Parts: sequence; C-alpha cells; structure tokens
Amino acid sequence: MSKFLPLYILVSVGVAACASANVVSIAPPEYLDWLDELKAEMVDKGISQKTIDEVYAVDYYHPKPDAVKSDRKQIEFVLRSDEYLNRVVSKVRVQKGQAYYRQLKPFWQKLEKKYNVPGEYLTAFWGIETNFGTNFGGHNVIDALTEMSYDTRRPKFFRNELYEALKIVDAGHVDFREMQGSWAGAMGHFQFMPSTFNAYAVDFDGNGQINIWQSFDDAAASAAHYLTRIGWQKNLPWGTEVKLPWNFDYKLADRDKNKTVAEWRKIGVRLPDGHQINLPGNIKAAIIVPEGKKGHAYLVTDNFRKIMQWNRSENYALAVGLLADYIKSGRRWRKLGVGNFFKLNNENIKHIQSFINKQGLAKLKEDGKLGLNTRRAIKKLQKAARLPQDGYPDYQLLYKINNYDSRSGFHVPVPARKLHKAK
Repeated sequence: MSKFLPLYILVSVGVAACASANVVSIAPPEYLDWLDELKAEMVDKGISQKTIDEVYAVDYYHPKPDAVKSDRKQIEFVLRSDEYLNRVVSKVRVQKGQAYYRQLKPFWQKLEKKYNVPGEYLTAFWGIETNFGTNFGGHNVIDALTEMSYDTRRPKFFRNELYEALKIVDAGHVDFREMQGSWAGAMGHFQFMPSTFNAYAVDFDGNGQINIWQSFDDAAASAAHYLTRIGWQKNLPWGTEVKLPWNFDYKLADRDKNKTVAEWRKIGVRLPDGHQINLPGNIKAAIIVPEGKKGHAYLVTDNFRKIMQWNRSENYALAVGLLADYIKSGRRWRKLGVGNFFKLNNENIKHIQSFINKQGLAKLKEDGKLGLNTRRAIKKLQKAARLPQDGYPDYQLLYKINNYDSRSGFHVPVPARKLHKAK
C-alpha cells in the first residue's frame, strides 16, 4: 500500500546515526563499570554478543544527555483540555487527515476487515503521534534508552525497554542506526515502545521483517493489531461532546462511573445543540469534564478507555476521538470555544496536593500533575469547602485553601473578583 503515500514518506528515513557517535567526552569509571554490567546482563538475557558489539561500538556517555533533559522538562502552566485540543486537533491536521483517509481508503478497508479497527481512528493516531509520518522523534532509540537506563529516575523501566529494543535488532528486523524515535524510545509511524513492538507488531507486507519505520503497511497493521488485541469494539463510537443540565451532580462526572445512554438521557444530558444523544440507549458510558463545570463535557464509552491504554491522558484520548470524527465525516474544522478560566500552574497543583495530603483526604504524589487520583481527591476537598464537586481546582478553591483555619475550616467568603495569582 505504500504506493499511496507521498514521496517524503516513501523515501528511507535515512540512517539515524547515534547522536553519541560524535561526542568527545571522558566517561567516569563508575559509568564504564555500569555499561560493562549492562552489556553482560543483556547477553545473559539472550542478546547476541555480535549485536552488543555492533550497537555499543560508539561512545554512549553523555554528561548532559538530551533524553534525560527531555524527561525533566516541565511546563510552567497546566495546559487546559480546550487549549490542548485546539493545538493538537488543528485545522491543518484535520485537513491532512481527511486527505490521507480518502487517499488510503482501500488500505484502511483491508485493515478493518482483518482487525475490526476503522481507518479513521488509525489515521487519527498516525496524525497525532508523528504528524502523518513526518516526525519520528529525532533520537536513536538505542542511544536514548541507554541514556535513560543510566538515569536515576526510572532506570528499571527504561532498562527493560532497552532489552526489548535490542531484541528487535537481534531478530534482524531493522539496523539499529535506523531505529528513529522519541527521547523515551517510542518508535516509528505510530510510536510503539519496543515492548509493544515485540508483543503486537506484525509483518503485514510479508517480506519477513517487521519495519514500522519504512514499511507503512507494517506500521499501520501493527497499530490495528494492538487495538484489537486490547479489546477494541468495531461498532462502538468513542463518545461525543454533550451538554449537561443546570442541576447536574458533578460527583457523577468520572470516567469510571458508567450509566447507560438511556439513563444519562433521563438525567437531562443532551447534545450541545439540545438534541437527544444519538447513540443506542443500552450503551454504557461515562461523563467527563476535563475543565470542570465551566468547560466542555463529554460522554465517553469503553473504546475511549482503549485509546487511553495507548496513552493514559484523557486529553490525548479526546484528541484521537475528535480527530477521527472529523476525518470520517469530512466536515470543516471548528475551533473549540475557550472559556475564561483561572490560569493554573504546576506549583498551584503541588500546593493543592500537599494540602490534601495534610488533611488526610488522600495520599497523593506531589508532582504538580492534575491526574485522575488528584481530581478525585479534589472532589473530596470541594465537598468540604462547599463548592461544586467537579474535580477542577479554581481560584475559589485556592482562596479557601490559602485562608483555611484549623478551627473554623473553610468558612471564609471568597471575593467576587478573581485572583490572578495564588499564594
């Protein structure tokens, strides 16, 4: 099927030489000892000495490794869902996705017949992961994973992924110099981690090798195979944007709290235009409100959760679903409305997490990330503060936290004027 792809994708991605090959550095003795131990361990696990000698014929010591620096990066402000979706599901990406979907439709139909995954979703994953094959990440995978294995934050995880990557080289699927990917080791058109490659990648073009970089057939089929193996349901939509009734109980907004579509209809949940939700009434679905009560609301099904097995971010899963809808329908792109929200930053979230831990409401990792556990704990905090329990911290909650008194609790009036900075 590669004849359908544009020239810049058909040409070889080129030899992605290890960035470390040109580095002039003096490795400390403890690093050299670590590298010798690493190589010995990989051989003990079954990687051939030939592969080890070839892969590690260059200098892998980096005083300031790019992969580690990428892992440490933190955005100062928390990117809200509407901002993220407008950035990721952009007008240009929608137009390109629709064009590729039409261009590759015979191929998508072939894959759907075999794996039961519709082509619009595969096109959406492809567009979001690598901008339709134009950006594989700029790192050599073996190089990046070696750096991350020496790092002290998540060495066990990356050491295992390094082993899985070496298995791919050892099996003869690809030259290690052509293993282009992200700083974390995600590879090829659909950004498979090496362990995912070894578990789910397929030789769809039948040439005896699995190459998710230069064979688009292999890459797309591998993505479809992965999704069907984790339980993708062919005729189940990911969900839809909805409008909540004025008296909606936000305690119900949680992706693990399912009701049937018929039950949500009875509560008063409708489409944004006021019409009835156009999904079968017996489908189980949940409501999520990524930006809280002031933002967009979505009804999401089990296939939404399957997208989240690919990437655990709700925003990512929404982006895939919304982009897939645009691609299938062919409708024109429309920017999501952006509300006038209080601007949260990572320090605000850490402050809230610390307060929650001190109050004994949960045992949260104080990482400045607004994850599911943090949002559920925030709902408990909002209940105590007599605020709507939507799980999204705003200036009212921060004001109450900053003025909390151990004797009187949260009984403090919030100024009508919004606070621009949290203490």
